[in-house]
Amino acid sequence: MWRKPFHDAGARVLIGRDAECRVLEDLVTGMRSGGRVLVLRGQRGVGKTELLNHLLERVGHYRSVRVTGVSLDMDLDFAGLQQLCRPLLGHLAGLPEDQRDALVVVLGLGSGAPPTEKLVQSAVLNLLTAACRDEPLVWVLDDAHWLDPATLAVLAAVARRLTTERAGLVFATRDLGVDVLSGLPERMIGPLSDEHARDLLGTVMMTRLDPRVSDRIIAETRGNPLALVSLPHDRAAAELAGALRRGDTPSGVKRIELDYVELIRALPETTRQLLLAAAAEPVGDAAVLGRVADRLGITADMLAPAVVARVIEIDSDVRFLHPLARSAAYHAADPSARREMHRVLAEVTDVEIDPDRRIWHIANAVTWPDDEVAAQLEVAAGHAHAQIGMAVAATFLERAAVLTSVPDLRCDRALAAARAKLDAGAFSDADTLLGMAGLAPMTGLQRARAARLSAQMEFAKRRSGDGAAASLSEIASRMSDAAVEFEHFDAEVSLETHLEALAAAMYAGRLGDIPAVARTAETARCGIERLSTGSGPVGTVLRGMTAQITGVPYAGEGLPAAVERLGAHRLDADSPASRWMVPALPLIQQSTAYELWDDGLVHRLSTAAVRRVRASDALALLPETLAYRAVVHMLAGELVAAEALLTEADSTFLSTRYYSPLRYHSLALDAWKGDPEDLDALKAGAEAASASGEGRVLGLARYATAVLCNGLGRYEEAFVAAQQAAEYEDLGLYGWYLVELIEAATRIGNIDAAQEACGRLTERLSVRDTDWALGTLAGARALVADDGDAEAHYREAIDRLGRTRIRVHLARAHLRYGEWLRRRKRRSAAKEQLTIAHDMFRTFGARAFADRAGRELIAKGERAGRRPVAGGDVLTAQEAQIARLAAAGLTNAAIGEQLFISTHTVEWHLRKVFAKLSVTSRRQLRGLSDSLAHQPSVSTRSRVSA
Repeated sequence: MWRKPFHDAGARVLIGRDAECRVLEDLVTGMRSGGRVLVLRGQRGVGKTELLNHLLERVGHYRSVRVTGVSLDMDLDFAGLQQLCRPLLGHLAGLPEDQRDALVVVLGLGSGAPPTEKLVQSAVLNLLTAACRDEPLVWVLDDAHWLDPATLAVLAAVARRLTTERAGLVFATRDLGVDVLSGLPERMIGPLSDEHARDLLGTVMMTRLDPRVSDRIIAETRGNPLALVSLPHDRAAAELAGALRRGDTPSGVKRIELDYVELIRALPETTRQLLLAAAAEPVGDAAVLGRVADRLGITADMLAPAVVARVIEIDSDVRFLHPLARSAAYHAADPSARREMHRVLAEVTDVEIDPDRRIWHIANAVTWPDDEVAAQLEVAAGHAHAQIGMAVAATFLERAAVLTSVPDLRCDRALAAARAKLDAGAFSDADTLLGMAGLAPMTGLQRARAARLSAQMEFAKRRSGDGAAASLSEIASRMSDAAVEFEHFDAEVSLETHLEALAAAMYAGRLGDIPAVARTAETARCGIERLSTGSGPVGTVLRGMTAQITGVPYAGEGLPAAVERLGAHRLDADSPASRWMVPALPLIQQSTAYELWDDGLVHRLSTAAVRRVRASDALALLPETLAYRAVVHMLAGELVAAEALLTEADSTFLSTRYYSPLRYHSLALDAWKGDPEDLDALKAGAEAASASGEGRVLGLARYATAVLCNGLGRYEEAFVAAQQAAEYEDLGLYGWYLVELIEAATRIGNIDAAQEACGRLTERLSVRDTDWALGTLAGARALVADDGDAEAHYREAIDRLGRTRIRVHLARAHLRYGEWLRRRKRRSAAKEQLTIAHDMFRTFGARAFADRAGRELIAKGERAGRRPVAGGDVLTAQEAQIARLAAAGLTNAAIGEQLFISTHTVEWHLRKVFAKLSVTSRRQLRGLSDSLAHQPSVSTRSRVSA
């Protein structure tokens, strides 16, 4: 599980393994012309299994059989061979009789005299040859060092005899020196470089770390991916920064830690004391440990037994040889010893150089509440949030609350800590702190804060499952009540809470209490009137949303005017005006911009949202914010970039254990990618959303089904799915549903349904003065218009959508126009439009729509080909975007920041760009800037032919 979140066209990028991946990809390609063999060697945890996963992702339609060695089977002759050959037994009858009989015996299918080793080898080779006659076949042997010797000997012999057979044998094994596989083609898999290890650590932690702590982890894990990903996700961020404590850990991790505990307890007492100091001092500064030794009257050479026991190593710093050894050294000591060591560390930590670390040690040395220490911790939490991250700040606040003696102040600090824990994705801790806050009598403001936090946590925990829709409606009501309470104390927070209440009600959608959305919006509208405020971004958005839902504009101002006012505010990540985007949840952001059909606003809001959430380290909101941004890329035809963000969203979920809803945006992405095999998954997604009570997700799942079916030409199914989606007006998405419904209805000849849906779309979009809205409306009208009016609508759709970032629908406009032209036998004009559509969809990676355009071209006697770019292969949308930015002079870091990907991923894409365009430098790339600007995926305008 050490895959990078960013990947291309479904193939994942393994951090620091580009060269190894190319070797495996070459092996797959080479199998078409003859046998290929490779042995991957490396130490435990270095990533051999992940490389095998990458290989299996690349084999495509080739057959593959994978077997993993198990130490318990090493004494069972041919146990591994039985697993490998079982899927190939259909070819057994075609072998020579003696070879067939030999395999019957060794595979346990019958009795007989034990065959000779040479006969078994020949039989296996011929069985493999027969199996790969029709299509290539690859055998993958993971943990080959644990295969039984008989199997390994046979496979090694077969590997040496592969010649023209279209077969591959790939072994992954520990580096054990000379063995039966020696002499075969092999690749040593070494540790990751520090740069790649740091990149991987970033995907594991999903939050900022003190650079000194990060450096220590990199040094201790020694480039071993397994050691990095074994860090317990739910406690790592805070603990690795110095707040070591126990929590739920995987059994395998716990076992390793307990082994270290036993090892450490066997060391001399003075050695254990210094190990405890090294464990409690997260940077591993040898000078600090030297001062600790002096203070304790211990000579530093007492660490020598720990070096001999391979617990630590010492050079300029003291490093544990495994991250879990550090945790073990801390927890091997009793609580009083740990408190005493924190006291000593506080004494030797320079208050001028590291005051926050010093106060943390003091806080862990005290036994009873200490208000002075608690106050200093609260200040340190602010520093930690700004410099390190939310997780560490939350831990500081939690300790500050515990050490506070005054009930009212303890309640305030517990609520602040709960808020920080919630934002950091530590929901269990947040729940505990909320309970602590409730132990003392609360003021009205504290009750409102607690009510809001409680509802937010319930929103996270109860969003799916039995009765979820009813829960969401109830949570919306509780949030509305909290918002009303806040009116007496903080108008801005009251408005934010009203937005959150709207989000909860809208999420339940068609499966919840149907009047709940209108009721929640009306409560918010009345709140705005009572507060006589709302000129800021929060009030602006809330006024517009309530006006759209209730149909009662506030002071004559509806959603368009409200969002126009929003445009007057700065929306960058550092702007206070963008604060509304975090508490309002991404759902409100999406609904606001999509309902206005303003692609520029969508782009601005999503960019600011991601930057804001990343800057605030609010992991709880990061998955959905990334998914929101992914839709922007999806609509732009940048499906690779969209998939990268969705994968990062998944990684964040795994890191925080935050509730992740059905990957509804990935359903839409799969629909646009257009693989027919995904249709069943989309339908299953709709069923899952219905069962879990997520009404908005259900609408999106049905929309995705309609998109895929329209691409595949399965219009009856598309009509049913789109009709079901359009039964409820999901704010921001309803127009999307109608677009699919209109196309499907016209294709099956249901003109009445198409015209009725077009009427609803006209009512919704005719008041939106944007090219996206009016271009979409023109495209819909073209489908239902008579021949005299249709062409003008098609041309308007192409012209208007060509001025937007909505490239997928621009391509569909070209496709529909080309289909219409072909049916009117205007061959030359049809060819131009269909070719544009085909090239755009191919560049996007939108298979179903590309095939649909290709079928139209073939129907008119043309060959659906590929458009070359500057003499090279076609760039993907992501590659084209990176190439243009690089040609414009942006550094890799600047490109990564703009596209929300890592510098490593930018480098990986640029290597592919250079190869496709046959260039070797950025200077040469700048010379191709004109060609890059005219690629279908990134061109500024599309052609309309007469």
